[in-house]
Amino acid sequence: MTESTTGRVVLITGGSRGIGLACAHRFAAEGDRVAVTYNSSPPPDGFFGVKCDVTDTAKVDAAFAAVEEHFGGPVEVLVSNAGVTKDGLLLRMSEDDFATVLDANLTASYRVTKRAAKAMLKARSGRIILMSSVVGMLGQAGQSNYSASKAGLVGFARSLARELGSRSITVNVVAPGPVETDMTAALSDDQLAGITAAVPLARMATPDEIAGVVSFLAGPDAAYITGAVIPVDGGLGMGH
Repeated sequence: MTESTTGRVVLITGGSRGIGLACAHRFAAEGDRVAVTYNSSPPPDGFFGVKCDVTDTAKVDAAFAAVEEHFGGPVEVLVSNAGVTKDGLLLRMSEDDFATVLDANLTASYRVTKRAAKAMLKARSGRIILMSSVVGMLGQAGQSNYSASKAGLVGFARSLARELGSRSITVNVVAPGPVETDMTAALSDDQLAGITAAVPLARMATPDEIAGVVSFLAGPDAAYITGAVIPVDGGLGMGH
């Protein structure tokens, strides 16, 4: 991938694998200048990678500064994708496990969005896309912390859509269902069948299918869409 000198500056948190990496490839193919943050696994060659713990405000600020210096301009499209899980039934879930997931999934989105919004407000333009989950609408036993964090993104995004809209900044949420990842690739056929049994399309999504919707929300055809929650879940969460 060659780096464009005219494309938008795009930052994807958690962009070194899975959905985040698929988004990075999609934006790069469209001529954008793509940076990704990562925690443990660096991105493949062709992307500007910045190691960043999104639960640390100082490190978030340093990551943005590094991206701005590398590309010579501010972030114009932000995809807040980084997240963690620490599943467990309520009575067995520690307070630390609950707080850690909310910090990494919800409060981290506040950190990166706040940092990106500074330049977007000045430019009177910007696209912010937050990665939620069908679980944020449906709920899931053993995932009360994860579900709460993903549901919280909806209220956060819709509040910001109202707050930032007058400056032509859109804020939207993508809510994937089951997605083919390295983790699901290790599951047995019976386990995979159980995951997809409730999905009307009877399969998992590919990361590219999620990336396509993210790209659409960042593109010109979505200029009049803000505060929306776009499900990409094979029909699993319909009605919510």
